[in-house]
Amino acid sequence: MVTGHCLCEAVKFEYQGPLGPISLCHCSQCRRAHGSAFSASAPAQKVHFRLLSGEELVREFESRPGKFRAFCGQCGSPIFSRVDAIPGILRLSVGLMNEPLPKAAESHVYVGSKCNWFAITDDLPQYEKTQRATDPH
Repeated sequence: MVTGHCLCEAVKFEYQGPLGPISLCHCSQCRRAHGSAFSASAPAQKVHFRLLSGEELVREFESRPGKFRAFCGQCGSPIFSRVDAIPGILRLSVGLMNEPLPKAAESHVYVGSKCNWFAITDDLPQYEKTQRATDPH
């Protein structure tokens, strides 16, 4: 089990299932949503995700038809994203986790739209778009 919370600690959650591979996404929407060169997230089964507090503060923004980005309405921390086409899966923002994760990032995705001011210097695989058909991008 892992726990996490937003910056202001009003939204707290736990996840009691296996986390999928951590991806570092360089698409323009993730960059804007996270205010950074990339986002770090992992697919998670919705049935194993539970909000412990702050449910009333969670807001969603539909960033494209059928794709929703959930964030804390008080501090703005991105919590997860989801797509209607894959209803049982959330992409959890792994930067919110309290515990060390049992795995490292697996890949860089959407490097075809990465920003020009950040150089990828690790040896992780890089994908022009995504590596899996099930990634909710």
